[in-house]
Parts: sequence; structure tokens; C-alpha cells
Amino acid sequence: MIRVLIAEDQSMVLGALAALLELEPDIEVVGRARDGEEALDLVEKTRPDVVLTDIEMPRRTGLELAAELKRRGSPARVVILTTFARSGYLRRALDAGAAGYLLKDSPSERLAEAIRRVHSGLRSVDPELAAAAWDEADPLTDRERQVLRLAAEGHSSARIASEIHLSEGTVRNYLSEAISKVGAENRVEAARIARQKGWL
Repeated sequence: MIRVLIAEDQSMVLGALAALLELEPDIEVVGRARDGEEALDLVEKTRPDVVLTDIEMPRRTGLELAAELKRRGSPARVVILTTFARSGYLRRALDAGAAGYLLKDSPSERLAEAIRRVHSGLRSVDPELAAAAWDEADPLTDRERQVLRLAAEGHSSARIASEIHLSEGTVRNYLSEAISKVGAENRVEAARIARQKGWL
């Protein structure tokens, strides 16, 4: 049996995914998490073979979850299941250690197939998205992304500096770099462009 943990913050989607996978004769759902932190705890308790996770979740995103599992040397293989058909997200997912990347509008049989492929040590990535992923590299560093994300939420440079323990001047430098790298006029436009491309 392939032991699967599902991390998804929308209850109805979480229930539907679990019900769908339970129909498969060789797949067992061993845990359900509503956010990335809960998923991390459940990975320790349930020891799944595969973690199926959304990207956007409270407390820790699917990408952060994948990166943390990789950092810890967890044997669990990660499959990202998302609505984001953006090549930037796919690149970041693969960099974070994910072995699969599927869109939520894929046919349901493709999900079980992807889980089996990933469990057997292979990768499973939407082919069109895979081709697009290498067209345009993500120019942002992790720190620039963090600062730009907070700026997009409406935080001032002073508040961002206080929140992530940097000087205000350093925050302004990171913002300036991010704005320049994405070819934007200001922080709002930079955040919009970066989000569109899946870099944020």
C-alpha cells in the first residue's frame, strides 16, 4: 500500500481528495492536514510515502513544507496539487524538492497515476508546464521575495524591517533590487508581476 498524507486548507477539497484516493486499491490515506505546520507534525506521526499538498496554505505553504521535508531528510515524496498553472511555481516546487506537480483541473485518474509514479522514484509533472518552466528563470532571492510579499500586503518599510529583523535601509535595498529585477516602476507593480509569474 502507498501511504498518502493530504495537506489542503479547504475542507471540502480535502474530503474529496481523500475519498477519491481511498477508492484506489493500492493507496491508503493515513492523514489529513489543514495547513503546512499540521502536515509537518503528521508526517512525523504517520510516516507517509507521499505527501500530497496544495501550495497556498496558512502557517506554512506547500513549497515551504516541501523544502522543510527535504531539509530534514524525510523519505516522503511530495506532490504539489494546485490551481496555479504558473511556471515560476513549478520551478520553485522542484527546487524545494517536490517530485510531482499537478493542476487541480487535471483528470482524477491522473492523480493516482502521479502518486504511483512519484512513489516508484519517478517525477510526475504537467508536460506543458514543464516546458514553460525553463523559459524564464525566477530572478528573486528568497529575501527579496519575502520583503516584496510583505510590501504587497501593505506593510511599510519600517514595519517590514521590524518584522524580519533587518534595518529599514536594508529592506529598501531589497525592495529596490526586486523592483529592478522584475522591470517594475514600484513595489505594487513588482509584486503584481512577480505574483503573475509565480515568483511570489
